[in-house]
Amino acid sequence: MSNETTIVKAEPLTATSSKPWYGNWRDYVVYIGFVAIFIVFAILLHDRGFLSPNNLLNVLRQTAIIAIMAMAMSFVLSAGEIDLSVGAIAGLTSVVAGMVLMQYGLVFGIVAGLCLGLVVGAFNGALTAYLNIPSFLVTLGMMGIARGVGMWVSGTSPVPVIDDTFTYAFGSGNIGPIPVLVIWVVVLGTVAHLAIRKTPFGRKVMAAGGNPVAALYSGVNVRRVKFQVLMITGVAAAIAGMLYAGRLQSGRFQLGEGDELSVIAAVVLGGTSLFGGRGTVVGSIVGALLIGIINNGLILGGLEYSQQLIARGMLIILAVAIGRGR
Repeated sequence: MSNETTIVKAEPLTATSSKPWYGNWRDYVVYIGFVAIFIVFAILLHDRGFLSPNNLLNVLRQTAIIAIMAMAMSFVLSAGEIDLSVGAIAGLTSVVAGMVLMQYGLVFGIVAGLCLGLVVGAFNGALTAYLNIPSFLVTLGMMGIARGVGMWVSGTSPVPVIDDTFTYAFGSGNIGPIPVLVIWVVVLGTVAHLAIRKTPFGRKVMAAGGNPVAALYSGVNVRRVKFQVLMITGVAAAIAGMLYAGRLQSGRFQLGEGDELSVIAAVVLGGTSLFGGRGTVVGSIVGALLIGIINNGLILGGLEYSQQLIARGMLIILAVAIGRGR
């Protein structure tokens, strides 16, 4: 009897270990797609400055903020939830941080921005995890609330951000030839990657999204995990909002509008399952870069904004289709 059990356990292990890498081609599609599209644009747009250092640095600046929100969204989707409010939270944070910064100084402005993201994320997490309201509905409602509050407190007018230290640290500065925004992505990306791959928390996130019932019986507090991941996206969106404010030197409620679609597309294209239980931070960053390269190439190619929206929508559909196959 014990011999039969040993044989049954050994068979799937052998089959899995002998499976060729190309059998999981969907795991690498974002990297393959990034290289392929980069080469195509490099050939077609070489006379329009696509490969110029200034243009490539501009792509990095434009995609850095999306990448930061995508890192956090990797945790949320891996846990089987979704957050549609990240763009609106970013816009509201840019306004609130700018107003507090103008009245009370640098430290209070940064703290106000981070606290706003923490509170909104905790609110989303509490309603989702402890009141069992679907995160799709909670964050959809929060998207409208955050956008409306941003319009209300700012009077629909931009809030100037003139603190040189803030603008340098949050988006406008460079360390040598490297934009500060890229430093933000590298630092936060390293922390997020280690957290999702190497820590007990990352394993709990995967368990909660892959099979919540089994995770619960294994001792994982699924409600707490879902609460925590939505707090993470709230804080990440707040950081994104301050980076918007620092880069553009103003806070505006419109900032971040529509970013939730780009963020979700980047995460799913990067290899995170839309249905939970599987996530990768590095893939999400590459997915954000892929979307940035596509947007940049379409602009240099002379396409109108409406056509760019069509391309983005097709990319989201493609991302969902690939995600279902994982």
